[in-house]
Formats: sequence, C-alpha cells, structure tokens
Amino acid sequence: MARAAIAAAALLIAPAFAFAQGAVRSVHQDWQIRCDTPPGARTEQCALIQSVTAEDRANVGLTIIVLKTADAKSRLMRVVAPLGVLLPSGLGLKIDNADIGRAGFVRCLPNGCIAEVVMDDELLKKLRGGQTATFIIFQTPEEGIGFPMSLKGFGEGYDKLP
Repeated sequence: MARAAIAAAALLIAPAFAFAQGAVRSVHQDWQIRCDTPPGARTEQCALIQSVTAEDRANVGLTIIVLKTADAKSRLMRVVAPLGVLLPSGLGLKIDNADIGRAGFVRCLPNGCIAEVVMDDELLKKLRGGQTATFIIFQTPEEGIGFPMSLKGFGEGYDKLP
C-alpha cells in the first residue's frame, strides 16, 4: 500500500508526465510501464517506473521514471526524492557497487525534489546489464541514504517503451 501511495504521489509531481491516473500498460519483473495523456497533449506518453523505500526508513522513498522524449531524440531518467534532501550533494548512483556518478536536482515541488539525467548509451548499457542500482540521497554532507533497486526487467521494459 505504501509503495502505491509513493508512486501515486511521485507521479503527481512529474509535471511533464502526469501519470497519476496513468494505467499500468505492462509489468516487466520489477518495473512497470505506465501511460497517460497529459492535459494539453495530443498523444499518450509512457514511462518505465519503479518505486522503492529505504530499507531502514519505511517513510522515505524514491520513484524512478525512465522515458523517451516526445521527439524520440533523448532518453531521460527522472528520480523523485523526498523533501529534505541536501540539494548541493545531488543524487548518487551505483550499479552493482560501481560508482556511476551524481546528478543534480533540477526542481523541488510540494511533494518532492526531482533529479534528471539524459541517459547516454553507456548508462543504458550498464542499467541493462546490472543486477542492482543503488540511488543515494543525502540529508547531511556526511549521511547518505542508499536505495537499492532491482534492475530485473529493466531492459525488457525499456525495449517496450513506445
């Protein structure tokens, strides 16, 4: 139930993709494809989504939203983190314990803060081949909270994104 609530809240704050009422189009192991037609849009938009909570803090969660832009020229990963994150530290990412780097937060809304990165071929390859992605947020410069997320089904789900 908490996972569904986090997903619904996170989807409400993805302004370009209002998946709040988005229907689950398909499930790919630990990932879902959700689609919706945002207000003012002519076509349906879909995203590959997974939500997780911190292992030691049930009330702290992240939602990962992977999508292709409407012009099909870019692939984006949006991560919705809870309010209270330390913005200058950004969002860290490890795939199978290999440090991938950090992404900056682009905006905060009433329900959370959004980090966004354009996915290049190298990152996509690592996500497809990995077992676990760990996203790291910081509440202080010294205290990182890791969110392990299964990559099972990521490649299959990404391939099914329209």
